[in-house]
Amino acid sequence: MTPHQKGLLLTGFGGFVLTFDIPVLRLANGDIWSVQFVRYALGLGVALMIWIGLSLWRRRPATLLPGRIGLLVALLYGCSATAFVSAVFNTTAANVVFILSFTTMFAALLSWLALGERPARFTLATMAVMIGAVALIVGDGVRTGNYFGDLLALTASFILASVITITRKSGRDMGFAPMTGGLLPVLVALAMITTVEPGSLHVDAPWWLILNGAVLIPVSFWCLATGPKYISGPEVAMFYLLETVLAPVWIWLIFKEAPTPAALTGGAIIIAALATHTLWQFRRERRRRSACVTPSAGS
Repeated sequence: MTPHQKGLLLTGFGGFVLTFDIPVLRLANGDIWSVQFVRYALGLGVALMIWIGLSLWRRRPATLLPGRIGLLVALLYGCSATAFVSAVFNTTAANVVFILSFTTMFAALLSWLALGERPARFTLATMAVMIGAVALIVGDGVRTGNYFGDLLALTASFILASVITITRKSGRDMGFAPMTGGLLPVLVALAMITTVEPGSLHVDAPWWLILNGAVLIPVSFWCLATGPKYISGPEVAMFYLLETVLAPVWIWLIFKEAPTPAALTGGAIIIAALATHTLWQFRRERRRRSACVTPSAGS
């Protein structure tokens, strides 16, 4: 298995597991700060146990965070996580995942600025279409009163794209960074529970949060955080699209929550644009590899 294939397999599996994140959060039926505290405290605990186990197995301390760049990535993951959970509680699930899908285009733009990987014209055209679709969703959010949650989702998307780009540029292993970064939302939630809303810790079905924080989140984010070590930032971001497509389906099946017409239209435009862009990108990559192999074969 080539490093590129390994990266595709890791990020593909992580992206699929992530599609169950929002439905499971909703099934727990808790308030925003309780959900955030339990979710990321469990994830942080699991990450530390894995780190300890790995260190014992290797008979030397495993790298938890690779230096200052690792601390920065973990902090950004924490900021993105806080914005994401807050978005889930302030707008519809469909709006969250549709807007988060813009991570792909943010990653392409940041890769251009930070890594010199200039996007092709087709990518820039796709980005323009997606900006219009996101504007349609956020504009509808203003009308329905969900604009704050929509803006939080857009913030989470930008931060996540920044993390992907930084990880890609560093080439370091950031597998533990997402869960270590969970310390920030844990502290924020704890502060809110103990000072602003004392005694507000409340979750009707905590077992769903246990599944989310102890299994789904550590597995999905470890895979997605490791992916940029092997494949490009835009490719990693593409696998977040699985959540864009499947999460609204799970939400509709479980909660019968349908997106508004404007959100559905914007989401359909985003999915169509990204699907087209993905096919174009993989065909271009295939042609590029063929061009590299052909001269060697004839020499």
